[in-house]
Amino acid sequence: MQTAAAPVAAAPRRAPRPRADALRNRERIIAAAREIFVECGAEVPLDEIARRAGVGNATIYRHFADRSELITSVVLHVMDRVSDRAETAAAEEADPFEALRRFVHAAADERIGALCPMLSETFDQDQAELNAARERLERDVEGLMGRARAAGRLRADVAVGDLMVALSQLTRPLPGTPCPNIDQFVHRHLQLFLDGLQAPARSELPGSAATLDDLRRS
Repeated sequence: MQTAAAPVAAAPRRAPRPRADALRNRERIIAAAREIFVECGAEVPLDEIARRAGVGNATIYRHFADRSELITSVVLHVMDRVSDRAETAAAEEADPFEALRRFVHAAADERIGALCPMLSETFDQDQAELNAARERLERDVEGLMGRARAAGRLRADVAVGDLMVALSQLTRPLPGTPCPNIDQFVHRHLQLFLDGLQAPARSELPGSAATLDDLRRS
């Protein structure tokens, strides 16, 4: 008497991979949203973002459930790119202060200063991905400054909070000023600021160095 063969468990179905055109559309939406958030703020109509990205409104909602999810994706995109720039500068520049200088100018090109208000408003302790991206960025910037300080190239009375405040203030466009028209001034003023960070210091700074914890408390 033959025994019935045991049923073979069905292999789990893999989630379909996004199509290449869908991935390109998502990237175009994030890039367009980043630029228009810098120019007009995060409350800009989604119709305008779709128009600039060259997609229909329905395409935005296929990728992002709502405005909050789109903002979060833009913040993650910018933070990841800035962290990548920090790590590349650290790996490719022999002089640790030149690595820091290269990072600061690269971060300005990513418009991180103009997006800083969105960074603070978007963070949620329950969003592990956002917090992981923030921790990576903080670790990378502290690493750049630590190496420059250890080499005697960075003045000892500044901390990462000082750098981030200056980067935010010097790269944020003035109200009503189109971003591309002020790039020449942004990098010029950043260079002046960076010269002031170099050791030996030419003056004593008032107050104490600003840490990231200081910024979060404020």
